[in-house]
Amino acid sequence: MSSIYEVLRGPVETEKSRHQNAKLHQYVFEVARWATKTQIREAVETLFDVEVEKVNVVVSPAKKGRRGRARRWVVRDAEAKKAIVSLRPDQTIDLFEGVK
Repeated sequence: MSSIYEVLRGPVETEKSRHQNAKLHQYVFEVARWATKTQIREAVETLFDVEVEKVNVVVSPAKKGRRGRARRWVVRDAEAKKAIVSLRPDQTIDLFEGVK
């Protein structure tokens, strides 16, 4: 079995994820491609000592482009998997909170 540090690769910091943090109590993480919802839930609960209500998973496909003289298809960005983790309204993850 893999460790919890292999499941969560890092937080996703965008304007949309900041809005989700502030208003919806949701946090976005980049996760391993093979990770399941149960593994993601256990990893977040163990690392940050919070109670997870729900986990949603989004898999974005690889982006392709055309390059070269032959104009063949080339993969520019690999496919990625993100997890949107919902917490109870009274709990937060300090990693996402800024300077206090």
